[in-house]
Amino acid sequence: QVQLVESGGGLVQPGGSLRLSCAASGFRFSSYSMSWYRQAPGKERELVAGITSSGGTANYADSVKGRFTISRDNAKNTVYLQMNSLKPEDTAVYYCKRDRIWGKGTLVTVSS
Repeated sequence: QVQLVESGGGLVQPGGSLRLSCAASGFRFSSYSMSWYRQAPGKERELVAGITSSGGTANYADSVKGRFTISRDNAKNTVYLQMNSLKPEDTAVYYCKRDRIWGKGTLVTVSS
């Protein structure tokens, strides 16, 4: 069955970096656009970044532009989110998404 498994979250200091990974299985990964979302405590889930099936086009939320980079490796069925210059307000559970299918998320905490 279709499965999305996120990894790479953790505790990082402000200004630090993390790279999230989302391993996909159960479908032809290279045929689908993929997205990263996040949900902070007490807030609604929001789109962070998306990438087309070929990886040729990406889009970002204004709040992360210039700091986060989404990429994918279709040979490895994996989508990544490189997060630099992290801020406390980036603290959230980060989810990988394909259409209406969600992973279980990985927690990112930015704190000193």
